[in-house]
Amino acid sequence: MYFPYFRGRQYEMLALKELVSEGLLSTSIVPVVEPVKLMSTFDTTLRAYFDKQRPIAIIFNPAVGDFAKSDTFVDDYIKRYGGIGNVTPTLLMSKNTSTVLRVLTKKNISLSSIMAFLDKRDFLDEYKSAFESEEAKYTLFPDEREFRRTVRGSKVMFKDNFIKKARNADYPEDEFYTEDHLFYTDEGYVGFGDYSIIGSDYTEGGFAPYAVAIHIVYFDNGGNMRVRHFISDSNEDTSDVAGKFSEAVTKLAEWFYNGQQHQSTSALLTLVNYAETGYYPGLPTIKKLSIMHHLELVGKYLDGGMV
Repeated sequence: MYFPYFRGRQYEMLALKELVSEGLLSTSIVPVVEPVKLMSTFDTTLRAYFDKQRPIAIIFNPAVGDFAKSDTFVDDYIKRYGGIGNVTPTLLMSKNTSTVLRVLTKKNISLSSIMAFLDKRDFLDEYKSAFESEEAKYTLFPDEREFRRTVRGSKVMFKDNFIKKARNADYPEDEFYTEDHLFYTDEGYVGFGDYSIIGSDYTEGGFAPYAVAIHIVYFDNGGNMRVRHFISDSNEDTSDVAGKFSEAVTKLAEWFYNGQQHQSTSALLTLVNYAETGYYPGLPTIKKLSIMHHLELVGKYLDGGMV
Protein backbone atom coordinates (compact mmCIF):
# COMPACT_ATOMS: atom_id res chain seq x y z
CA MET A 1 0.00 0.00 0.00
CA TYR A 2 1.07 3.58 -0.64
CA PHE A 3 0.33 6.51 1.70
CA PRO A 4 1.09 9.88 0.02
CA TYR A 5 0.93 12.84 2.42
CA PHE A 6 -0.53 16.21 1.44
CA ARG A 7 -1.12 19.49 3.25
CA GLY A 8 -4.52 20.20 1.74
CA ARG A 9 -3.49 22.95 -0.67
CA GLN A 10 -6.01 23.56 -3.43
CA TYR A 11 -3.99 21.99 -6.26
CA GLU A 12 -3.34 18.91 -4.10
CA MET A 13 -7.04 18.52 -3.32
CA LEU A 14 -7.94 18.94 -6.98
CA ALA A 15 -5.43 16.24 -7.91
CA LEU A 16 -6.92 13.80 -5.39
CA LYS A 17 -10.47 14.64 -6.42
CA GLU A 18 -9.84 14.20 -10.15
CA LEU A 19 -7.97 10.93 -9.66
CA VAL A 20 -10.78 9.31 -7.70
CA SER A 21 -13.59 10.84 -9.78
CA GLU A 22 -12.03 9.62 -13.02
CA GLY A 23 -11.26 6.13 -11.69
CA LEU A 24 -7.49 6.64 -11.92
CA LEU A 25 -6.56 6.00 -8.29
CA SER A 26 -5.61 2.48 -7.24
CA THR A 27 -7.39 1.00 -4.25
CA SER A 28 -3.89 0.33 -2.88
CA ILE A 29 -3.34 4.08 -2.38
CA VAL A 30 -4.58 5.85 0.76
CA PRO A 31 -4.02 9.63 0.57
CA VAL A 32 -3.22 11.29 3.89
CA VAL A 33 -4.42 14.89 4.13
CA GLU A 34 -3.45 17.43 6.77
CA PRO A 35 -6.09 20.18 6.44
CA VAL A 36 -4.56 23.66 6.41
CA LYS A 37 -7.64 25.80 5.81
CA LEU A 38 -11.37 25.45 5.27
CA MET A 39 -12.12 25.75 1.57
CA SER A 40 -14.67 24.36 -0.83
CA THR A 41 -12.09 22.17 -2.60
CA PHE A 42 -11.35 20.25 0.59
CA ASP A 43 -15.07 19.67 1.04
CA THR A 44 -15.76 18.54 -2.52
CA THR A 45 -12.71 16.27 -2.50
CA LEU A 46 -13.80 14.52 0.69
CA ARG A 47 -17.31 14.09 -0.66
CA ALA A 48 -15.91 12.55 -3.86
CA TYR A 49 -14.16 9.94 -1.70
CA PHE A 50 -17.36 9.39 0.28
CA ASP A 51 -19.35 8.90 -2.93
CA LYS A 52 -16.86 6.38 -4.31
CA GLN A 53 -16.40 4.71 -0.90
CA ARG A 54 -12.66 5.08 -1.27
CA PRO A 55 -10.23 5.22 1.68
CA ILE A 56 -8.68 8.53 2.65
CA ALA A 57 -6.94 9.56 5.88
CA ILE A 58 -7.43 12.94 7.55
CA ILE A 59 -5.11 14.44 10.17
CA PHE A 60 -7.31 15.36 13.14
CA ASN A 61 -4.66 17.44 14.92
CA PRO A 62 -3.06 19.54 12.15
CA ALA A 63 0.30 21.13 12.95
CA VAL A 64 0.28 23.87 10.30
CA GLY A 65 -2.24 26.22 8.73
CA ASP A 66 -5.50 27.62 10.10
CA PHE A 67 -6.32 24.55 12.21
CA ALA A 68 -2.95 24.19 13.94
CA LYS A 69 -4.18 25.67 17.22
CA SER A 70 -7.81 24.60 17.01
CA ASP A 71 -9.23 22.58 19.91
CA THR A 72 -12.56 21.97 18.19
CA PHE A 73 -11.44 20.41 14.91
CA VAL A 74 -12.78 16.93 15.71
CA ASP A 75 -16.19 18.25 16.78
CA ASP A 76 -16.38 20.61 13.81
CA TYR A 77 -15.44 17.84 11.39
CA ILE A 78 -17.96 15.31 12.69
CA LYS A 79 -20.70 17.94 12.77
CA ARG A 80 -19.94 18.97 9.19
CA TYR A 81 -19.73 15.46 7.72
CA GLY A 82 -22.06 13.56 10.01
CA GLY A 83 -19.41 11.17 11.29
CA ILE A 84 -16.21 9.46 10.16
CA GLY A 85 -17.48 7.30 7.30
CA ASN A 86 -14.70 5.85 5.16
CA VAL A 87 -12.13 8.30 6.57
CA THR A 88 -9.25 6.96 8.65
CA PRO A 89 -8.76 9.41 11.56
CA THR A 90 -5.04 10.13 11.82
CA LEU A 91 -3.04 11.64 14.66
CA LEU A 92 0.30 13.41 14.48
CA MET A 93 2.30 12.28 17.47
CA SER A 94 2.84 15.56 19.32
CA LYS A 95 2.21 17.30 22.62
CA ASN A 96 -1.54 17.50 21.99
CA THR A 97 -2.00 13.89 20.88
CA SER A 98 -3.50 12.66 24.15
CA THR A 99 -6.04 15.50 24.23
CA VAL A 100 -7.28 14.83 20.69
CA LEU A 101 -7.25 11.08 21.31
CA ARG A 102 -9.58 11.52 24.29
CA VAL A 103 -11.97 13.50 22.11
CA LEU A 104 -11.94 10.77 19.46
CA THR A 105 -12.55 7.97 21.93
CA LYS A 106 -15.49 9.90 23.42
CA LYS A 107 -16.93 9.80 19.89
CA ASN A 108 -16.72 5.98 20.07
CA ILE A 109 -13.80 5.88 17.64
CA SER A 110 -11.61 2.93 18.61
CA LEU A 111 -7.83 2.96 18.77
CA SER A 112 -7.70 0.20 16.16
CA SER A 113 -9.40 2.48 13.61
CA ILE A 114 -6.91 5.36 14.13
CA MET A 115 -3.70 5.83 12.15
CA ALA A 116 -0.61 7.33 13.78
CA PHE A 117 2.01 9.53 12.13
CA LEU A 118 5.22 9.31 14.15
CA ASP A 119 8.13 11.23 12.67
CA LYS A 120 9.98 12.62 15.71
CA ARG A 121 11.91 10.72 18.37
CA ASP A 122 10.73 13.23 20.97
CA PHE A 123 7.23 11.74 20.77
CA LEU A 124 8.02 8.03 21.03
CA ASP A 125 6.72 8.02 24.59
CA GLU A 126 3.49 9.72 23.52
CA TYR A 127 3.02 7.00 20.92
CA LYS A 128 3.62 4.19 23.43
CA SER A 129 1.20 5.77 25.89
CA ALA A 130 -1.51 6.41 23.29
CA PHE A 131 -1.48 2.88 21.87
CA GLU A 132 -0.50 0.93 24.96
CA SER A 133 -3.78 -0.98 25.20
CA GLU A 134 -4.50 -1.43 21.51
CA GLU A 135 -2.51 -1.18 18.28
CA ALA A 136 -3.10 1.59 15.79
CA LYS A 137 -4.64 0.73 12.43
CA TYR A 138 -1.37 1.82 10.78
CA THR A 139 1.68 3.70 12.00
CA LEU A 140 3.70 5.80 9.55
CA PHE A 141 7.31 6.35 10.66
CA PRO A 142 10.91 6.63 9.40
CA ASP A 143 12.79 3.40 8.75
CA GLU A 144 15.10 3.89 11.73
CA ARG A 145 15.99 1.56 14.59
CA GLU A 146 14.53 3.64 17.44
CA PHE A 147 11.14 3.75 15.71
CA ARG A 148 11.13 0.08 14.68
CA ARG A 149 11.77 -0.92 18.31
CA THR A 150 8.72 1.03 19.48
CA VAL A 151 6.06 0.58 16.81
CA ARG A 152 3.77 -2.43 16.96
CA GLY A 153 1.19 -3.67 14.49
CA SER A 154 0.84 -2.54 10.88
CA LYS A 155 3.96 -0.55 10.02
CA VAL A 156 4.31 1.90 7.14
CA MET A 157 7.76 3.07 6.03
CA PHE A 158 7.64 6.84 5.57
CA LYS A 159 10.22 9.36 4.38
CA ASP A 160 10.63 12.58 2.40
CA ASN A 161 12.00 11.39 -0.95
CA PHE A 162 11.83 14.73 -2.75
CA ILE A 163 15.03 16.77 -2.47
CA LYS A 164 13.71 20.32 -2.39
CA LYS A 165 15.85 23.07 -3.93
CA ALA A 166 15.73 26.76 -3.07
CA ARG A 167 15.43 27.68 -6.75
CA ASN A 168 13.82 25.75 -9.60
CA ALA A 169 16.90 26.34 -11.72
CA ASP A 170 18.99 24.38 -9.19
CA TYR A 171 17.35 21.01 -9.84
CA PRO A 172 19.48 18.46 -11.67
CA GLU A 173 18.11 16.95 -14.85
CA ASP A 174 17.55 13.55 -13.25
CA GLU A 175 17.96 11.97 -9.80
CA PHE A 176 17.05 8.95 -7.68
CA TYR A 177 13.69 9.12 -5.91
CA THR A 178 13.02 5.84 -4.09
CA GLU A 179 13.22 2.06 -4.08
CA ASP A 180 10.91 1.57 -1.09
CA HIS A 181 8.21 0.06 -3.29
CA LEU A 182 10.59 -2.80 -4.13
CA PHE A 183 11.51 -3.83 -0.59
CA TYR A 184 8.91 -2.63 1.92
CA THR A 185 7.19 -6.01 2.30
CA ASP A 186 10.51 -7.87 2.67
CA GLU A 187 11.40 -5.49 5.51
CA GLY A 188 8.22 -6.12 7.48
CA TYR A 189 6.12 -3.14 6.38
CA VAL A 190 2.57 -3.22 5.05
CA GLY A 191 3.11 -0.02 3.06
CA PHE A 192 5.31 2.94 2.25
CA GLY A 193 4.68 6.66 2.07
CA ASP A 194 6.16 10.06 1.27
CA TYR A 195 5.29 13.67 0.45
CA SER A 196 5.06 13.00 -3.30
CA ILE A 197 6.86 15.57 -5.48
CA ILE A 198 5.97 18.42 -3.09
CA GLY A 199 8.32 17.66 -0.19
CA SER A 200 7.76 18.11 3.53
CA ASP A 201 8.24 21.89 3.74
CA TYR A 202 5.04 23.87 4.20
CA THR A 203 4.77 27.44 2.96
CA GLU A 204 1.70 29.52 2.27
CA GLY A 205 1.34 31.52 -0.89
CA GLY A 206 3.61 31.61 -3.90
CA PHE A 207 5.63 33.91 -6.10
CA ALA A 208 6.50 34.41 -9.73
CA PRO A 209 9.37 32.02 -10.54
CA TYR A 210 12.57 32.78 -12.40
CA ALA A 211 12.46 29.22 -13.73
CA VAL A 212 9.58 26.82 -14.35
CA ALA A 213 10.19 23.22 -13.25
CA ILE A 214 8.04 20.17 -14.03
CA HIS A 215 8.82 17.20 -11.76
CA ILE A 216 7.98 13.83 -13.30
CA VAL A 217 8.62 10.50 -11.57
CA TYR A 218 9.32 7.39 -13.62
CA PHE A 219 10.58 3.82 -13.28
CA ASP A 220 14.07 2.99 -14.53
CA ASN A 221 15.10 -0.37 -15.99
CA GLY A 222 15.88 -1.72 -12.51
CA GLY A 223 12.44 -0.87 -11.16
CA ASN A 224 13.72 2.04 -9.07
CA MET A 225 11.71 5.23 -9.11
CA ARG A 226 13.55 8.31 -10.28
CA VAL A 227 12.44 11.89 -10.84
CA ARG A 228 13.11 13.91 -13.96
CA HIS A 229 13.18 17.69 -13.62
CA PHE A 230 12.26 19.57 -16.78
CA ILE A 231 13.53 23.13 -16.35
CA SER A 232 13.01 26.20 -18.49
CA ASP A 233 15.98 27.94 -20.12
CA SER A 234 15.10 31.67 -20.05
CA ASN A 235 15.56 32.08 -16.31
CA GLU A 236 17.08 35.56 -16.00
CA ASP A 237 13.90 37.23 -14.71
CA THR A 238 10.27 36.50 -13.83
CA SER A 239 8.74 37.64 -17.11
CA ASP A 240 6.86 35.40 -19.57
CA VAL A 241 6.06 32.45 -17.31
CA ALA A 242 4.03 30.92 -20.14
CA GLY A 243 7.14 30.97 -22.34
CA LYS A 244 9.16 29.32 -19.58
CA PHE A 245 6.54 26.59 -19.28
CA SER A 246 6.70 26.01 -23.03
CA GLU A 247 10.46 25.48 -22.80
CA ALA A 248 10.10 23.00 -19.94
CA VAL A 249 7.15 21.05 -21.32
CA THR A 250 8.80 20.76 -24.74
CA LYS A 251 11.69 18.95 -23.03
CA LEU A 252 9.18 16.69 -21.30
CA ALA A 253 7.50 15.77 -24.60
CA GLU A 254 10.87 15.00 -26.21
CA TRP A 255 11.77 12.74 -23.27
CA PHE A 256 8.37 11.01 -23.44
CA TYR A 257 8.60 10.23 -27.15
CA ASN A 258 12.20 9.08 -26.79
CA GLY A 259 11.29 5.70 -25.32
CA GLN A 260 9.27 6.62 -22.22
CA GLN A 261 5.74 5.97 -23.47
CA HIS A 262 5.42 3.07 -21.02
CA GLN A 263 5.40 5.66 -18.20
CA SER A 264 2.15 6.99 -19.64
CA THR A 265 -0.61 8.28 -17.36
CA SER A 266 -3.60 10.50 -18.00
CA ALA A 267 -1.81 13.50 -16.47
CA LEU A 268 1.42 12.91 -18.38
CA LEU A 269 -0.47 12.71 -21.66
CA THR A 270 -2.18 15.99 -20.78
CA LEU A 271 1.21 17.66 -20.30
CA VAL A 272 2.46 16.24 -23.60
CA ASN A 273 -0.65 17.62 -25.25
CA TYR A 274 0.13 21.07 -23.81
CA ALA A 275 3.55 20.88 -25.45
CA GLU A 276 1.95 20.11 -28.79
CA THR A 277 -0.81 22.74 -28.60
CA GLY A 278 1.18 25.49 -26.89
CA TYR A 279 -1.39 25.82 -24.11
CA TYR A 280 -0.29 27.25 -20.75
CA PRO A 281 -2.55 25.99 -17.89
CA GLY A 282 -0.99 27.97 -15.02
CA LEU A 283 1.48 26.92 -12.35
CA PRO A 284 -1.02 25.32 -9.92
CA THR A 285 -2.32 23.04 -12.68
CA ILE A 286 1.23 21.97 -13.51
CA LYS A 287 1.74 20.92 -9.88
CA LYS A 288 -1.64 19.20 -9.85
CA LEU A 289 -0.79 17.17 -12.95
CA SER A 290 2.64 16.18 -11.60
CA ILE A 291 0.95 14.82 -8.45
CA MET A 292 -1.71 13.02 -10.46
CA HIS A 293 0.95 11.40 -12.63
CA HIS A 294 2.92 10.24 -9.59
CA LEU A 295 -0.06 8.65 -7.86
CA GLU A 296 -1.46 7.02 -10.99
CA LEU A 297 1.97 5.60 -11.89
CA VAL A 298 2.55 4.16 -8.40
CA GLY A 299 -0.96 2.74 -8.51
CA LYS A 300 -0.21 0.97 -11.77
CA TYR A 301 2.89 -0.55 -10.21
CA LEU A 302 1.03 -1.74 -7.10
CA ASP A 303 -1.71 -3.22 -9.27
CA GLY A 304 0.84 -5.14 -11.33
CA GLY A 305 0.76 -2.95 -14.41
CA MET A 306 4.36 -1.68 -14.26
CA VAL A 307 7.58 -3.72 -14.31
